[in-house]
Amino acid sequence: MFRNYLPYYKRLLTLAIPLVLTQAGQMVVGLIDNAMVGRVGTTELAAASFANSIFMVVMVFGIGMYIGLTPLIGKALGAKDTNRVASFIKNGWLLSVLISILLFAITWALSYAMPYMNQAEEVWRLAISYYRILCVSLIPFLLFMFLKQIGEGLGNTLLAMIATIVSNVLNVVLNYAWIFGKLGFPELGLNGAGYATLVSRVVMAAVLVIAFVRVDKIRMYLRLLPGAKYALGEIKEVFSMGLPIATQLVVEVSIFAIGAVMMGWISDVALAAHQVALGLASFTFMIANGVAMATTIRVSFQHGKKDYPSLEKAAFSAVHLVLAYMLFCGIGFWTLRFYLPRAFSLDPLVIHQAASLLIVAAFFQLFDGLQVVCLGILRGIGDVKIPMIVATISYLIIGIPVSYVCAFVLDFGPEGIWYGIIVGLALAGVLLAFRIRNRLKVIESR
Repeated sequence: MFRNYLPYYKRLLTLAIPLVLTQAGQMVVGLIDNAMVGRVGTTELAAASFANSIFMVVMVFGIGMYIGLTPLIGKALGAKDTNRVASFIKNGWLLSVLISILLFAITWALSYAMPYMNQAEEVWRLAISYYRILCVSLIPFLLFMFLKQIGEGLGNTLLAMIATIVSNVLNVVLNYAWIFGKLGFPELGLNGAGYATLVSRVVMAAVLVIAFVRVDKIRMYLRLLPGAKYALGEIKEVFSMGLPIATQLVVEVSIFAIGAVMMGWISDVALAAHQVALGLASFTFMIANGVAMATTIRVSFQHGKKDYPSLEKAAFSAVHLVLAYMLFCGIGFWTLRFYLPRAFSLDPLVIHQAASLLIVAAFFQLFDGLQVVCLGILRGIGDVKIPMIVATISYLIIGIPVSYVCAFVLDFGPEGIWYGIIVGLALAGVLLAFRIRNRLKVIESR
């Protein structure tokens, strides 16, 4: 059985490896940020967790709006409709400008609500200035994401990887210099991490802009842009594809963001441990997410060609790879749970609590991998509305209430908050798998 999938594993991995390295590179910087900030103090680490949890909710909405471009461009490319590809790029750009302005305003406004989220005063006071620096970094980051999704839709996953590597190296150097006051710079602590993120995101976007005008395959479509027209129909199509994806991502991230707020109700130690364990779980997830993104590209291209047998094999080859990888990660979390947190904090209480949370994370790895690869498959065939509903039910209506009940009613503490996350991820993964089976039957019957 698996022998029949070998060519599909190879094709998927060839496309996925640059995406995986891009995703892993972004998460490595996040882990290094946590490790460096954790060396400053537990309160600083808790403040970073609080600020990032709020910021991520808005940021992933923007990411989701742009992700919708990839399957649209990929399908048009598969159908060899170059004019439609150019039209999606031009109309997607107009939509992205409007989205960036709106999201920046929303993100900045949320900073004024941070003192009223029932966090310790020393935590939210540190978090606000760091958070506002992140708000400014949202603009170049969204530009990078817009260009990245265009490149991936055209089958080029290398450029975003190169831009990410360059910016990540810069981020690490600037973190070291500005957090701790090295290389002749003043010691800025947590804000130093924020400024390093801002500068690295500007560079990341700039590298991709320069690369786009130098790569012939992409430049060919850029030359078609003057002839493409702004069309309400095209804008609506991009928006209709992106909005459900964005909503689904926001709902998914919300279970972790609300979890962070609830952790702050317990203690600074719980919040800091949540940041450590979540950073590690996010690293494994983002690698799986890179495979899921490659799956979207492969599936959308086969969908455009109407090669449905290849579409199905491309989809299931991705499921096999992601589940095997996440099983390995779960075993790793369980085995190394007392060692991994030591890289991020010197506080023995934080280390012990993070180790306990990593046991829970070990269990939800398979479900997390299943739901993300299923989402990648469904996006490739243009099915985004039902997954949004599944995410809302699984995470907001079921997962978060279970977290609250387990943590505060049943008195399971920080682990109880993560029990709700397991329930939400498991339900989403199973429901999305059933959705794929039904959608593939419908497509094959056409």
